[in-house]
Amino acid sequence: VCSEKKLISLSFGGAVGLMFLMLGCALPQYNQYWPLFVLFFYILSPIPYCIARRLVDDTDATSNACKELAIFLTTGIVVSAFGLPIVFARAELIYWGACALVLTGNTVIFATILGFFLVFGSNDDFSWQQW
Repeated sequence: VCSEKKLISLSFGGAVGLMFLMLGCALPQYNQYWPLFVLFFYILSPIPYCIARRLVDDTDATSNACKELAIFLTTGIVVSAFGLPIVFARAELIYWGACALVLTGNTVIFATILGFFLVFGSNDDFSWQQW
């Protein structure tokens, strides 16, 4: 029951983040769909960490190069997701208001992705094959 509430709150967070992204694209005063390229970063961001979790044994308490590389790549993807709308706004492809909405959506979406890994990634009974 408790995990159902967590899953519902995570899905609500994802919906709110996507709403901000779509508002940054579809409002009549903005009407540019360049910010939708950020969706690629949403898809790519959990992949390095998921691969590293499958390759690395979690019982080892010492630092692991594979896991650190995965965190580094994930950080690069997240920073790129925040940088792309700023670059679009500086190049005058989108308005600054749309950039602010996309950055707000990025914050909510990446917090939701982080929340997913914090909620469902630490349980011993949880298996990555379910997803």
